[in-house]
Amino acid sequence: MKKQYWYIILTYILVQVSAFPYVLIMKWLGFIQSPMTQTELSKLSGTWTIISFCIGLIIILLILRTVPKASLRNEAPVSIGSAIAWIIGGFFLSLFAQSIAGAIEQYAFGIGRESENTQTILSIMDAVPWLVIVIALIGPILEEIIFRKIIFGVIYEKTNFFIGALASSVVFAAVHYDFPHILLYTAMGFTFAFLYAKTKRIIVPIGAHMLMNSLVVLVQIEPVKKMIEEQSQTMQMIIGGFFS
Repeated sequence: MKKQYWYIILTYILVQVSAFPYVLIMKWLGFIQSPMTQTELSKLSGTWTIISFCIGLIIILLILRTVPKASLRNEAPVSIGSAIAWIIGGFFLSLFAQSIAGAIEQYAFGIGRESENTQTILSIMDAVPWLVIVIALIGPILEEIIFRKIIFGVIYEKTNFFIGALASSVVFAAVHYDFPHILLYTAMGFTFAFLYAKTKRIIVPIGAHMLMNSLVVLVQIEPVKKMIEEQSQTMQMIIGGFFS
């Protein structure tokens, strides 16, 4: 593995664990008073997440600039037009993969559809709306660079697609700390790895990932949420009519 990749992974890890020293420093400076309300804790967590992810993204992109440019397995990447089409198609493919994995979790293992990790993030976003920048834009960029470009890419170059996709997807799932839904995250990881391997452009899984996360945020907006619920009820009535 290129030494720059190790620096990028280290930067990403530091971003993930930086909240702990941040809290200690803020307490030492007297900006944090104990005990804290849940709203105060959410604001503190959300604000630092935005700051740390922005700094991490800048550092990682600067490091990437020093890496010699080479496509995956030295194969020609798809054209820009094809990449845009793959981003849109990949978004729907990831939705399909997520639906299948969610159905398996629910009906085979009795795991509910609601993700604790997602709900926690969205609750923080209620306190810090600007967190949407991390959820919809910065997060997908960092995750695709780490899990697809580096972890999947390095393993794929030395083995095959399945091994590379499985390894990167399991790590991707574990990092989200939502182990009941590990199948769901693994399915998404396989989808994004497929998009990268097929197009040889990391921007494709990044774009599909951005659309996926943006949809998660969008459906939490009350008018949209209400519309989806109404359409779901209508469909259930229609489907139920065939069996009555």
